[in-house]
Amino acid sequence: MRPEILNPLFSRVSALSGVGIKIGPKFDKLLVDEKSKKQATVLDLLFHLPIGIHDFFEVANLIDAPLNTLISIKLEITNHIGRRGRNINGPYSIIGTDHTESVELKFFSKKLDWLAQAMPIGSTFWICGEIEIYDGKKQIVHPEYILKDEDYLKFSRNVPVYKLTDGLSKKNLIKTIDKAFNLLPTLPEWHNNKIIQDNKFPKFHEALKQAHHPNNPSALGDQDPARQRLALDELLANQLALGLVRNNVKQNIGKNRNCSQILSNKIESNLPYNLTKAQKIVRKEIFKDMMSSCKMLRLLQGDVGSGKTIVALLAIADAIESGCQAALIAPTEVLATQHYTKIHEIVQSFGIRLEILTGSTKSSERNKICSNLKDGNIDLIIGTHALLQEDIIFHNLGLAVIDEQHKFGVQQRIIFSKKGQFVDILVMTATPIPRTLAMTMFGDMDISYLDEKPKFRAQITTRVAPLSRINEVISSLKNAINNGSRCYWICPLVDENDDLDAMAVNKRAEELRVYFGDCVGVIHGKLKNNEKDRAIELFKNGDTKVLVGTTVVEVGIDIPEANIIVIEHAERFGLSQLHQLRGRVGRGTTESSCLLLYRGPLSEMAKARLMTIRQNDNGFQIAEEDLRLRGEGELLGLRQSGLPSLRLANLESHARLLAMANDDVALFLKQDPNLSTERGKAMQILLYLFEKNNPLSLLQSG
Repeated sequence: MRPEILNPLFSRVSALSGVGIKIGPKFDKLLVDEKSKKQATVLDLLFHLPIGIHDFFEVANLIDAPLNTLISIKLEITNHIGRRGRNINGPYSIIGTDHTESVELKFFSKKLDWLAQAMPIGSTFWICGEIEIYDGKKQIVHPEYILKDEDYLKFSRNVPVYKLTDGLSKKNLIKTIDKAFNLLPTLPEWHNNKIIQDNKFPKFHEALKQAHHPNNPSALGDQDPARQRLALDELLANQLALGLVRNNVKQNIGKNRNCSQILSNKIESNLPYNLTKAQKIVRKEIFKDMMSSCKMLRLLQGDVGSGKTIVALLAIADAIESGCQAALIAPTEVLATQHYTKIHEIVQSFGIRLEILTGSTKSSERNKICSNLKDGNIDLIIGTHALLQEDIIFHNLGLAVIDEQHKFGVQQRIIFSKKGQFVDILVMTATPIPRTLAMTMFGDMDISYLDEKPKFRAQITTRVAPLSRINEVISSLKNAINNGSRCYWICPLVDENDDLDAMAVNKRAEELRVYFGDCVGVIHGKLKNNEKDRAIELFKNGDTKVLVGTTVVEVGIDIPEANIIVIEHAERFGLSQLHQLRGRVGRGTTESSCLLLYRGPLSEMAKARLMTIRQNDNGFQIAEEDLRLRGEGELLGLRQSGLPSLRLANLESHARLLAMANDDVALFLKQDPNLSTERGKAMQILLYLFEKNNPLSLLQSG
């Protein structure tokens, strides 16, 4: 159960005085992900930090007051003009003076009758806002603040600026945040005292207050001590949760497997190429895990075309030789079918009993596969999410391989681990993940890297050109197709969209058929699975020469004969995605090319992305640059996939803090694996605070 001291922080914002059921949904929209359908809490509000400062410059008189600058000045109200004529939507005007000059205060709203009583003629107020000139006269439209003398004395000229949502004013937000601070308890310190002292970090509650009341622009930066403290809190909670999961997986559970690698060595010696040095190293790492007494939980990161599937297949062969079954799950039927075809071709002469199960498998066939799987008559099952269903029962599952990790999640790993007694988990991704992101997302796993491409892979030449040269591109492509080339043509949309000035797949396919006839195929996410399979089969067999598609081709499609890819509106894609798309070519021995077509003018960020991809083919370096340019929340589509995103920490600027948290957790869990010391109990509060408390159940269940 959540510690009682934290309960006020997890109360709803809508329950705070002055918020209520009318304004509450506005806070929900601002503070929490709509898909989660959660209500915003007091803690969500306190973690909503300012993004800027309004510095109101106090001036003595209107004559010297600078224009278009935030100022505060004391004025006497001399006249109410109200609305002019019958225009009920027109401004309500009030005239104020400092006795050197006058200024018109303008208010736009339907209900403004209260102004006559609130600001009577002869009264004085401090007015805070921007002076501008309209029709030769000075005016302040919607003053930011209107304060009496006693309120102005308490007024901080440095007013924090927050991200807002429709219907929620900054005054209301600031007032509500002040109320939230009344519910903030003083919490025990969970950090190592040396870390706090060496870095001069404030206490948690002090750090939050300082972060919400910045006194200069530098206090908004990631290197401000208060913000660093809060970032370290979040990173420590994250790494501690991962460390607890890792400890649970790594405990000695008495797994006992024996394998002489006879089967996998036979498969390797039968390959038409030699493994790279990186593949051999990773193969040893995986084998050592599988033969240990602890369950394996390993992430295999491989750059595009680095040969992850073969490494996974050799591990599968070792699992089968040790008397276990194996499963390989892929995110799409297209990818699952491709894995099945490729693996079947390699292992058919080695007696491995192989089946495929997807959502479109016929009911009678599915029942037969389920029965054989349960009876142990299948050695390796390849499939999609269908493999995760409750009625899929294994005789003795020993190894589960999850392809394209970021398309799945922790829950899928847990489901697989429960489908056998001692299930080893190997997860793979073709999307290189920056080291800092891997530490925060996959810190519960051991990580292997395939950073070397097989020598037989073709080089890919990358060029960048404006869309205005598309006729030249089509002409060159026609010559290449006549000489035996095949081409992917990638568009950002399926259908035309007037709101987005981008060429859609269907329209581009129609236009290309004018030049290439019926040899133009189409593939996108709106097609049925059998239609996608058919489109890929026709392209693979050479019946179609140009395959126009969306990023559905981004992951896993392996057609060595395809040696050209054109990416239209390349400025719309992230670096890692461009690298993945480029990796669809260069998979054979033929020299390959990638053409990035853009529509100008380009933003500085878009220019940087296109230049990086043109000059670099190292996926790990590209991923680091993508993280720098876009941030961890957008990389890999984390926000769309439901993977955790950091609220207070920034992986690029807080990399030092991440390393600090990682080292601290590793040392602490050796000394107090059950979080039973005073600091351990404070750590438990930290986990609940950042809603990372699920691993605490592992301590109770053992």
